[in-house]
Amino acid sequence: MVGELIQKYIWLIQTFIRAGERGLLLEEVQERWEDRFDWPYSRRTFNNHRSEVEEVFGIRIECSRSTNRYFIRNGEEVSDGHSESAWLIDTFTVNNMLSLSKERLHGRISVEDIPSGHRHLTDIMDAMSENHEIAITYRKYTSEETGEYSLRPYAVKEYARRWYMIAYCKERKGIRVYGLDRIRSLKKTGTRFRMPSDFDVDSLFATSFGIYLPEGRGRTITFRTSHTEAGFLRDLPIHHSQKEISSGKEHVTFSIFACPDRNMIMEFCRYGSRIEVLSPQQVREAVAAELKKASEMYDEK
Repeated sequence: MVGELIQKYIWLIQTFIRAGERGLLLEEVQERWEDRFDWPYSRRTFNNHRSEVEEVFGIRIECSRSTNRYFIRNGEEVSDGHSESAWLIDTFTVNNMLSLSKERLHGRISVEDIPSGHRHLTDIMDAMSENHEIAITYRKYTSEETGEYSLRPYAVKEYARRWYMIAYCKERKGIRVYGLDRIRSLKKTGTRFRMPSDFDVDSLFATSFGIYLPEGRGRTITFRTSHTEAGFLRDLPIHHSQKEISSGKEHVTFSIFACPDRNMIMEFCRYGSRIEVLSPQQVREAVAAELKKASEMYDEK
């Protein structure tokens, strides 16, 4: 149900982006809707969808009183690939196109599978939109035993081909992160909760790396790489705080501001000899230790 609504919201946003600043009359929107979905589009439903689009995507469909035309102000910013709304819109759009083109483009599209992408995500987003508490049965990778938790789902976050839920756990009395692929069962409890007015998932993870909740204060971490590798890092930064500090004849130096954690250490290790961590010394030594252990595994005895 939620998935179908999201697709309709995406269609509505894209329709107004294509219309530009001039916008569309309600009758024009209704005509295009009926051509696309083959059922009538009442003013009441349209206004409900406008409210939902603003709540879910932060995109406002305005109406000019002088012309009675609806439009999205600065629609080009919504299409900007660097914005969060654009990422979400593109994700749902591509998924929708892949479903519609499954037969026509068979064997011509290859995408990475997200193991947990289709499991529980719709139910969680449904609970989030209605502020419903959920009960889950959950098993960690580090244990064969399962636990049962009562949660207030605050947000979802995608990282490294996996979906995660950020939720307040009533048993643990704090915010925790749960991998969707480790949820064994999920159901609504019928109990509603009040969403904290100051909660923002991006602010929560501002100084973290990956999906770990930040522990302690962030630190400035510097590293250098070749000019070739720097080109890749400029297009796809290691962290949203990444800055280019200097560029020499052989190396380019970058910095990020984040809390050092295992995800970060393993990310630097993933680059092998292509990146050298310069500071702080603690992070440099941690990366070196991991790379040394990996090297020793391949040493011929």
